[in-house]
Amino acid sequence: MAHHKLFGMSFATIYPLYVQKVERKGHTRAELNRVISWLTGYDDAGLRAAVDSGIDLETFFAQAPAMNPNASEITGLICGYRVEDIEDPLMQRIRYMDKLVDEVARGKKMSSILRGSDRVAR
Repeated sequence: MAHHKLFGMSFATIYPLYVQKVERKGHTRAELNRVISWLTGYDDAGLRAAVDSGIDLETFFAQAPAMNPNASEITGLICGYRVEDIEDPLMQRIRYMDKLVDEVARGKKMSSILRGSDRVAR
């Protein structure tokens, strides 16, 4: 399995870009955190710790408290690829997160973004 350079990028580098994207479109950090928490099981303190520690995306997902079992319901295009067709599990998780961030930025309803589940997987 090839090691993509994206896997080694720090979450601390990616997260502020996500925040800028959603805020630029009139949405909040709280909404962003909610969808990341839904996907990964990290709470706000866990997300802050991930940013502060500078862990890479590979470690961020490896240490995720609880990947949401409904993540496979995330479908559509991101970066020109259908997320449901991405074979590498880590790349797929990263693209799931990208897709959720895009949906927040576009103003999609939270119940739809969370695939009908309004609670965070723990």
